[in-house]
Amino acid sequence: MFARSKSLVHLAICYAKNPLPDDVVNPWHVVQLTSGQSFVCHGNVGDPVHRVCVLGADFGEIVHSHGSDTGQYDLPARLAVDGDESVFVADVNNLRVTLLSPTLNYIRQVVSSDKLKWWPLRLHLDVQRRRLYVAENEWKDGKWTSGHVTVFSA
Repeated sequence: MFARSKSLVHLAICYAKNPLPDDVVNPWHVVQLTSGQSFVCHGNVGDPVHRVCVLGADFGEIVHSHGSDTGQYDLPARLAVDGDESVFVADVNNLRVTLLSPTLNYIRQVVSSDKLKWWPLRLHLDVQRRRLYVAENEWKDGKWTSGHVTVFSA
């Protein structure tokens, strides 16, 4: 617990000293890597860019990015990173989960829309058990009404 809190404090301090690049708007989730770099997913409904980026240790530069083309991502909201620093991306409005390499090259679609009932809003990767937990939620009549967790082999 302490190590996680320390990491979050470090991220907050880095961001305060060095704001995100101007084209990284509406960030949803940040995961710091052992190298000091960070994965960040960003883009909200109506934003021109929805993507995943690797940011330098000071957050000031984009080292790699994936998803800036129209239709690649539609609200990439959560990330889960494996032991090799490949990243799983919850692509909410496209109802899928994709897997990217540490340099953000597309590897494959891990969970397709036909395997999900609702919007994939959260991810958790259990590396030891090789399981990917996807929290799905239903949006109905202007509010979140239901949810459940679906487990996939990773």
